[in-house]
Amino acid sequence: MRILAVSDVESEYYYEFYKPGRLDGIDLIIACGDLKVSYLEFLVTMAKCPLLYVYGNHDEHFKREPEGCICIEDTIYKFKGLRIAGFGGSHRYRNGKYMFTERQMNRRIKKLFPKLFINRGIDILVTHAPARHLNDLDTQAHRGFECFNKLIDKYHPKLFFHGHIHRNYGASIPQKTKRGDTTVINAFDHCIIEI
Repeated sequence: MRILAVSDVESEYYYEFYKPGRLDGIDLIIACGDLKVSYLEFLVTMAKCPLLYVYGNHDEHFKREPEGCICIEDTIYKFKGLRIAGFGGSHRYRNGKYMFTERQMNRRIKKLFPKLFINRGIDILVTHAPARHLNDLDTQAHRGFECFNKLIDKYHPKLFFHGHIHRNYGASIPQKTKRGDTTVINAFDHCIIEI
């Protein structure tokens, strides 16, 4: 299965300079937030596969939900046997609809425990913000959530997709890292993963 992950900026390769067939062979698109509604709708139309998304901290501008796309906020979505959980937003650094304290994010995760138990965990975790000390930065706006680490350590998802940390913030920001058995992917711009 080929997964296209996108986040934070509209990829010119898949949008402005798109060529027919470029999305052929993509089985699933995962959007990690801070993307235009029109971009998400374009991707889901051209790829002819499901597009799952969570909200970014700047997604207050959504005047409507993207057509043809599936919001996976605070739920587990099943796709071809994969259990996929989503938690959008970032650390609260100002008032905002999609900004949360560590405690608030932890509460969101706890509300999902019954579904996590019934589904026997997850295969993919999708968030906007990173986990603490996994591709995050030491600023209030770009700090990761510690509760994501606890979720990864307890359920060992194969993949953890996040956005929020633009790789052009510094040369040392990786696109892929590991935490135990979990591959961590910073989906800034775009990234293709095969599983």
